[in-house]
Amino acid sequence: MHNFFRKAPLLLLVLLVSACSPFAPNLRIEEEQLLPSSFSLYDPAADTPDRWWEGMADPELNRLIEEALGGNFSLHQAWARLKQADASAVKSGADLYPDLSISSSASRSRQHSESGAETLSDYSLGLVSSYELDLWGRVGATNEAQRLEASASRGDLEAAAMSVAAEVADRWTNLIIQRQLQALVGDQLETSRTYLELVELRFRKGQASILDVFQQREVVAGLEATLPPLEAEEERLLHELAFLVGKPPKAELGLSKTVLPELAQIPSLGLPADLLASRPDVQSAGLRLQAADWQVAAAKADRLPAIRLTADAKYASGEIDALFDNWLTGLAGSLTGPIFDGPSRAAEVERVQAVVEERLAAYRSTVLTAVKEVEDALVSEQKLREELDAVQKQADIARKALDEARQRYVKGLNDYLPVLTQLQSVQSLEQDLARRTGDLMLARISLYRALGGSWMRELQEPKG
Repeated sequence: MHNFFRKAPLLLLVLLVSACSPFAPNLRIEEEQLLPSSFSLYDPAADTPDRWWEGMADPELNRLIEEALGGNFSLHQAWARLKQADASAVKSGADLYPDLSISSSASRSRQHSESGAETLSDYSLGLVSSYELDLWGRVGATNEAQRLEASASRGDLEAAAMSVAAEVADRWTNLIIQRQLQALVGDQLETSRTYLELVELRFRKGQASILDVFQQREVVAGLEATLPPLEAEEERLLHELAFLVGKPPKAELGLSKTVLPELAQIPSLGLPADLLASRPDVQSAGLRLQAADWQVAAAKADRLPAIRLTADAKYASGEIDALFDNWLTGLAGSLTGPIFDGPSRAAEVERVQAVVEERLAAYRSTVLTAVKEVEDALVSEQKLREELDAVQKQADIARKALDEARQRYVKGLNDYLPVLTQLQSVQSLEQDLARRTGDLMLARISLYRALGGSWMRELQEPKG
């Protein structure tokens, strides 16, 4: 123990030096200069619940998204990757502390002498501890890089949850659109059959040609042919929803909704810079960039010598009782450092510096992609509203034209072609209106997803 205390001041000095890492990266400043000062469309409006789907006030959608957040297989994989990253960070952090291992041995021999045979037993027990003094911050930098990678994995999980919620809402909206289209086509089919009865009646009276009959039968057949693809798409969407919530394709989901909810007011957008905090994919890309900075620090520190302290003691059977009192008497230090390793360590520094460049570009790309997605959703909603207004006016005019053409046809003032033309125009515009109304809801879902939020931070790993 005397030798140990004699070395203690030197060791304390070395430890104090090692507490300051000369290769720690400089603090990065958020690159807000990449971002515009504001979004190009819409002023800040009403606040939307952070769990935005709840603002649609539909119990079916709320239930579906909650089931998906607990049962989606992609999220289960993301949880597993997060646990792997956390374990790697803990494993890396173990190098910050001394290790301690124990060794033991036992032997028995038989010795013959003039006085007879004698059995000899020998036991030994030892403790060994080693610790690398982190003079240049290599161990600390490696551990910090792993910690940041684990935090980035949490961001990946939250980004996956953000996408899953939007995908469920997207498929649910498309499902209702298909059901609305089926109902609309059913009504149009009934109307077209009524027109067919009128044309056939006039044909029997000699007031219409067989061509009029065939043309109207074609309209009826065309509408009948429209239904199977709509029904098939409904089934496919049900299968996708079942998969998203972690169930078999034919599982019963209890979805009976046939009408889309009212579209709420545009949510409060905030500033583009807010996306740096509200988008988990942006945060994850930023954390990986910081991790790469620390990897550069670790690679630079690895080019310098390292000091490792080792303490060991080994006691034979007669000295076991003194082991735990005196094991530090074997304290020793060693200095290791690279003398010649070719370009290996220098190349590693260049490699991780290139990783920093790659992740910096990825971060900037992710930031601008987030802004682009918000702008895309905003302009889509604005132009869809304008298109809906125009199509609605066109449909209103087409209905009036159809009514006029039908009356003139009944009075014998014109043939059936104007009626047929206007009937097909009205039916096409009605279907287009239904689809565009659904597209407006889909654009809003894209906007909610693009804005991100904080609700993902409350996620807990599902049990079982």
